Amino acid sequence: MKRSQINQKLLDAISFLRRHDVHLPRWAYWSPADWAKAGHEADEIRERALGWDVTDFGKGDFSKVGLLLFTLRNGVPGAGDPMVKDYCEKFLLVDEEQATPCHFHWSKMEDIINRAGGRLVVELWNADRHSEALAPTPVTAGIDGIKWTVPPGGKIVLEPGESITLPPYVYHKFYGQAGLGMVLCGEVSRVNDDKNDNRFLDGNPRFPAIEEDAPPTHLLCNEYPQAK
Repeated sequence: MKRSQINQKLLDAISFLRRHDVHLPRWAYWSPADWAKAGHEADEIRERALGWDVTDFGKGDFSKVGLLLFTLRNGVPGAGDPMVKDYCEKFLLVDEEQATPCHFHWSKMEDIINRAGGRLVVELWNADRHSEALAPTPVTAGIDGIKWTVPPGGKIVLEPGESITLPPYVYHKFYGQAGLGMVLCGEVSRVNDDKNDNRFLDGNPRFPAIEEDAPPTHLLCNEYPQAK
C-alpha cells in the first residue's frame, strides 16, 4: 500500500467514526512528532500493538481485500498476571464487498459485533484439526447467545446490533453487504496475537509492505518508536 492511501483511509475513518458519535483515546490522533516525544508511560500502547492498523493483506487492492482496525485494549498471551489484561477490544471498519480473507485462530475466541452502518456478511467453515484445510462439515456458531448451524461456506448476515461468536479453528471471511454502506464493527476477544495466531487459508501476509510516497499523518500500531 502507498502511505498516501493509508493517510487518506485514516482521515476517512476518523470522519466516519465521528459521524457515528464514536470517540477514541486522545493518543489516537497523535502525530509522528507526538510519538517521538512520548516516554515510557506509553509503553503499553507500543508493546501491545494498540492503535491504527490498515492492511490489504498483500493483495494490492484495498477496496476489494482489506481492513481498517483500531485496537483499543489488548493483553499479553499467557501472562498469568492478574494485573495484565487477558482480553482485547477493537473497532473494525468494513466497506461494501471489502473482504477480510478466510482465516482462523488457533487460540483466540472472538465476538464480532455489527455496531452501526450496513450489514456484515460472514462466511464460515470448520478447519480440519490435522490438515487445517476446509472441513466438509456443518458449522455451529453463536449469534447473540443463540446457536446457528450452517453448511460449510454458509453465510450469516449480521444486522446492526447483532454479533457472532467465533471459536478457534473456525475459518471465517467477512465483508460488507453491497449497497448498504460501510459497517462499523466491534471485536471483543481473548488476547490478540497477530504474529502467532492467524492461519490464513491462502497464506496472506497480515501486514502490508508500505510505499513511502508521503509522510505519515498517524503511525500504525507496528510503527511506534521506542521511548528514549
